[in-house]
Amino acid sequence: MTTEPDDKAPYNAPDAPNWRAPVGMILMLVFILLWCGIVVSMMDWISDLNFWLQLPIYIVAGTIWIYPIKPLLLWINTGKFRS
Repeated sequence: MTTEPDDKAPYNAPDAPNWRAPVGMILMLVFILLWCGIVVSMMDWISDLNFWLQLPIYIVAGTIWIYPIKPLLLWINTGKFRS
């Protein structure tokens, strides 16, 4: 048994590139830099705390930036801020 290539396979042409992807990436980088600046500016206050108090602060600071980025990612992909 030999299999021959299927010439009738469905083919979807790729979408045309849009301007939202590069603009969105720049906005994400700016937001992440601002967020890092905020966290670093609190470094003096955080470093005075006990390790067990620092740990949850860094965990929250390291993950909370994801939530404001979600609408931006949605906008890059669909052009809308809400689904």
